[in-house]
Formats: sequence, C-alpha cells, structure tokens
Amino acid sequence: MSTRDQTWTVKAILDWCEGYLASKGDANPRLSAQWLLGEAMGLSRIELYTNLDKPLSEEERSTMRAWVQRRGTGEPLQLICGTAPFRHMVLEVAPGVLIPRPETEVLVSEVLALFPAPKQVSAYAFEDEVATPEVDDGVKVVEVGEEIEAEGVAESEQSVEEAEEAPEPIRVIDLCTGSGCIACALATEHPNMEVLALDIAPEALVLAKRNVEAQGVAERVTVVESDLLSVVVADPANRGAFDAIVSNPPYIPSAVVDTLDAEVSDYEPRLALDGGQDGLDLFRRFIVDAHILLKPGGVLAAELFEDSLEEAAQIAESNGFTSPRIVNDLANKRRILLATRL
Repeated sequence: MSTRDQTWTVKAILDWCEGYLASKGDANPRLSAQWLLGEAMGLSRIELYTNLDKPLSEEERSTMRAWVQRRGTGEPLQLICGTAPFRHMVLEVAPGVLIPRPETEVLVSEVLALFPAPKQVSAYAFEDEVATPEVDDGVKVVEVGEEIEAEGVAESEQSVEEAEEAPEPIRVIDLCTGSGCIACALATEHPNMEVLALDIAPEALVLAKRNVEAQGVAERVTVVESDLLSVVVADPANRGAFDAIVSNPPYIPSAVVDTLDAEVSDYEPRLALDGGQDGLDLFRRFIVDAHILLKPGGVLAAELFEDSLEEAAQIAESNGFTSPRIVNDLANKRRILLATRL
C-alpha cells in the first residue's frame, strides 16, 4: 500500500486489508475491510464488488492507511468511521458513549408492538362530493354552487373532522439514552410518540442531541440530563403520565465486564457497561420511580443480562408490576424484560 507507482484498485485494497487485518487477529478481516473501504469511498458493499477495478484517489488511500492501522489495534469499526447502523438509520457515534448494537433493535421492536400503528385515513374521505358522479345512501348530487341538503353530507363532514383530529401522543421515557438510538428509532417509526431521553453522561447528552437533530425528530424527542429518573419524578405533574419507559442501562455484572473482549473493554465506557455485582444495581434504583411515572397499564421494557432476568422479574413484581415477560435477542439469548404497571 506504500508503493507509489502501483494502481490501488478496490480489489487490491480489499485483498491487502484482509491479509493485514488477519495478521493482526481480526475475527472477520474481510468484513472489516469491506466496511472501512465502503465508508472511505462512500460505496455500499454491493457497489464495491461492481467497482473492483475502480482506482482509489490519494485522499481515499490516505484515509484507508490510517483506518486500517487503527483497526489493526482493535479499535471498533464504528468508532473509526464515526457512524453505526441502527434499524433503518445511520447514527453518529463517539468515544465515551456506548455503540448501538443489533440486540437493542429487538427492544425497540417490542416497545413499538405495544402500541397500535397510526390510523390510515382513506383518501376517499376527503374527496369533494360535488365532483362525484354517483353517490349512494340517499346523497343527492347537484351542480356546483347549489345548496347540498343530504344527511350523508353531514355524516361525511363529521368523519373528515374526526379523521383530522390529532391523536393522543404516546409519551415514552428512554432511560440511559446513550447515543439516542432508541429514542430516535421510536420517534422516526411512530409519528405519535413523544420521547424524553435521559442520561447523566455529558458525552452521551451531546451525542444524543446531534443524532436527534440529524434524524429530524427534535420536535418530539427531548434530551435531558438526569441521574436515572430523578429529574422527571421530581415534578408531580409527571406522575402517572407516561405510557412506557424503555431502558438499556449498564447491566453487565462487574466480574463479567473484566472478561470482555478488548474491543469492548478498551474502547467502550465502563460506566455504560458495569451493572454491579449481579448487573441489576441501576434496575433496583429506578424501578420504584418507574412505577410512579407510568400510567396504570403502562409498560417498563428493559434490556438486561441474560442471567439476571428472573431476579429482575421478581423485583418488578414486588414493586407493583405484573405480567413480566422475557424476550430473546437476535442471538436467541434471554435479553429483554417487559412488565406492566398495575
């Protein structure tokens, strides 16, 4: 890659990167090479393989040199490129904030499934009855400008007015928002959701605000600094006001954190990983406030450590929640607890 007179094509770079990263112990060097080169050139994986003979510019070669060296030290691909995919979005990521993971996409799906999709209003409800050639149910068709006197017209106007009424917002708290991935996904995928995104880490708050702005949901997602739910529960008006609380808190037991791969332990903030001896320290701290803030029938949804879920369900039941349900993640590991406020 340092030979100046060689033409470095997409294929040549991919092959070189794969060999170099394999020698550095990358678990999937081909995928890493594709990810880095695609980001550097602004191409999808498919586009890389339809442009194998395309030469790289000097700027692209320079970027790849730096990125491959960083990847060779074990730095996560997302931090190198500064972005991470999450559901239908590409979000900004940054050092000091937990990188969004595919497992958390299941948590979003479970929360969305709790609420019906917005009603779709038929276009026929808004058609001008005057322009309709034939109308049944006793509605009389007249020329433009004449007075329309028919029961069906009044009923149609009433249905249009009802269709135009704004639906009640679904109020959700995203606790320990991190990058804001959950809040952004909920707001972009359900137009009636209003999300309060909470975190205590300054780095997370700054990043979450940038992602909220970039996804165009700043009108319905508010990012607030808070030690768990303390800021929200301090306002009596918030008690019993939320339809759901969703959280991906630090939940890995301390002893397990010490055994994680270097790619996680060396680059992810321990504050966002370590959940105490059994992984439930923060869960125990916010469960009471969660019950206070949720409406009767509101749902708490939390991503937790697989071996802690049964105990978490018991904690929830002893604090006024019912019908605990455990959901598996994409790797078929027990990962998510859902419980309903009595």
